[in-house]
Parts: sequence; structure tokens; C-alpha cells
Amino acid sequence: MTAAVTHFEIYAEHAPELAEFHSQLFGWQIDKAPGIDYFQIQTRSAEGVGIRGGLLQRPIEGPRSWVHYVSVDSLDDTVERVQSLGGKLVRAKAAVPKVAWYAVVEDPDGNIFAVWQADPTAFPPHEPEL
Repeated sequence: MTAAVTHFEIYAEHAPELAEFHSQLFGWQIDKAPGIDYFQIQTRSAEGVGIRGGLLQRPIEGPRSWVHYVSVDSLDDTVERVQSLGGKLVRAKAAVPKVAWYAVVEDPDGNIFAVWQADPTAFPPHEPEL
């Protein structure tokens, strides 16, 4: 398991306005991703140090904080382990198409974080048409 923090996300009620707020506050480059309601954040400083981030409409109730993503070798195994250790699944496994799988979990004290498994073949299952 790599267990490195890969990126963070900021959940918003009004994403464009909050993107502008963080851009003005920190000088971050924040650009809307083409074709989806997602803002990509680049926090890189003049020294080249930084971490990637994103900003999106709030997909779950709470948290009122930033969500950090931790890279894991197996999302399914990690979610199972979180639950066996007393944590909870908050948002079920989902795909970032052609990038990764992720899930949002909660530790036993209620702190929310996400786990991230890189996978260039990740894609949500196709729902049959009715």
C-alpha cells in the first residue's frame, strides 16, 4: 500500500464562487475541467512545491472541511479494512473515468477521508436503458 496523500477536494454549495474565493485568497490556479462540473486546483508555489486539488458541488452531507485522498493498492480491501477496524463507508466506490476508483470513509471518531486506487480502466457500470 502506498498510503501517500494524492490530492484534496473542497466541497461547495456554490462551486464557481468558492473557486474564485480560494483563487483570490491563495493565488492558486483554479480552472473548470472541460465537460464536467469540477474545478481543478494547482497549489504549486514558485519553488514547484504543491499538491493537486479539486473543487466540486457537495456530493455528501458534510464535512465542512477539505477531504484528503490517500492512495491505496486495493480500494475494496481498504474499505473492508476500514469497516473491520470500526470505521464506516460514507460514499460507496465510484469511478473517476479512466483515472481511478475512490470511496469516502469515516474513521471511528467521525473524521472523513477518501481512499483512491489509480486505474486507467476505471469506468462506472453502464445502466441498462428502460
